[in-house]
Amino acid sequence: MKLGFIGTGKITSSVITGICNSSIKYNRIFVSSRNNKISKNLKKRFKKISIEKNNQKIIDSCSWIFLAVTPTVGKKILKNLKFRSNQTVISFISTITIPQLKKIIKVKSDIVRAIPLPPISLKKGPVPICPPNKKVKSFFDKLGSTVEIKNEKLSINFWSTSGMMAAYYEILKIMSDWLVKKGVKRQDAQKYITSLFVALSEDAVVNSKKELKYLVKESQTPKGLNEQGLKLMRSKGVYNSVVKTLNDIHKRLSK
Repeated sequence: MKLGFIGTGKITSSVITGICNSSIKYNRIFVSSRNNKISKNLKKRFKKISIEKNNQKIIDSCSWIFLAVTPTVGKKILKNLKFRSNQTVISFISTITIPQLKKIIKVKSDIVRAIPLPPISLKKGPVPICPPNKKVKSFFDKLGSTVEIKNEKLSINFWSTSGMMAAYYEILKIMSDWLVKKGVKRQDAQKYITSLFVALSEDAVVNSKKELKYLVKESQTPKGLNEQGLKLMRSKGVYNSVVKTLNDIHKRLSK
């Protein structure tokens, strides 16, 4: 199996890193030279990577094509590329729908939208795909936890939550910066904060069959520090801001 990536950004790098460290069998991975730094780094790290300047040559060479460009670039370049009906096309493009992709691609190939996130490089995290597809599910199950979505409108909800990654990392940064200002060494501060949130996330996963509200309740004691922290953040509208942000991202994706 030969895999081709149109677009070579952070997500492409993460997905390819996951693939190369997984049990997925492939003959070759072709990447576009759009981002020379990332493509050259991938070629240096992994043996079966080929850099190709011509996107059409990538499509001509591969059975699976991954679209990993921005919506603006996608609308500009995809219409000039010729796909084959026996190819599997997996789109990481956030705001181009499957009906739109079908019109652009113009052949009856398998088209699946997927939402891989950077932790896929570690073979961790969820990978929503739409519509359900057995071979694509089997592929991403080797890189994380595949979530199949039948309704593309529902998939927009997952795209919306994926738009909160940077906001999450900003929280970790702010807390680490606070510790540094209090005299803690940067390395120790970041190790503590990141380890803390990994542990909390793993605990939440283990208890994910419960409603999350029970974890919120169980992590507090009357008049304790966590009760104080939660009340203060609620009173300042932090969580209402999260909901508003999700709604705004969802509105953008629904246009």
